[in-house]
Amino acid sequence: MRPLSTDLSILERFAFQYEPVGVKFLFNRPEGMEQLDKTLPFCQMVREAQERRTPFYFARENEDCFGTMALGMDEVPPFAEAGILGERYEVFQEPRANMRIYQHVMKFEKGTVNYVAYAALAALEFEPDLMILMTDATQAEIIMRALSYTTGELWESKKTPVLGCSWIYAYPFLTGKVNYMVTGMSFGAKAKEVFPEGLILISIPWDKLTVIVQSLKEMKWLLPSYAEGREAFCEREARLIDEAFRSSQEG
Repeated sequence: MRPLSTDLSILERFAFQYEPVGVKFLFNRPEGMEQLDKTLPFCQMVREAQERRTPFYFARENEDCFGTMALGMDEVPPFAEAGILGERYEVFQEPRANMRIYQHVMKFEKGTVNYVAYAALAALEFEPDLMILMTDATQAEIIMRALSYTTGELWESKKTPVLGCSWIYAYPFLTGKVNYMVTGMSFGAKAKEVFPEGLILISIPWDKLTVIVQSLKEMKWLLPSYAEGREAFCEREARLIDEAFRSSQEG
């Protein structure tokens, strides 16, 4: 794995309650890193990294949910793709509704990912493929605004009721798009009590991470409009709109 060269120290300024986690998808087994010594759902690996405080990786035998399917390590069982489980868990009215999600769910190509490495920010020594953040709404607004600060990029939240791991990991990696979701809205993770509810989970692919980090260094985190109060903002808003209108008329 390539050693970490991206300066991520700006993220420490947030003082997140839950530490950011770097993720690396690997074909070959990583050297000099401990393999996870238990089984966990794919989504729970983030919490494991935050609590463990030392880097680790997992292989197929360490994942005990449907994460191996999102990783392309296993095929989706026909009974699952037929929607049988979704109906039996009462997530969907009928199998047909569960079946429909598989046209949206993204997966890694079979055999391309054999290992996945994790490290919390304080212990991160490799260039991450994804940086996963667990934030409150105020922190999330700053992070997402940093994404579009220089690019004007659209903010997107993509999710299906089940297979949340696909949207945490596969979707942002394969598309290059930052994805965010609210914890407590994914069936498996909610049932297994993986995440505290009501947080904003943000998955940032490597190419967008550099954009966000640079913007965070340059932009104002607390906008004046957020600090002046409703009445003062509305007054200034009316004044600025009027000034812009007059300027356009004069032009």
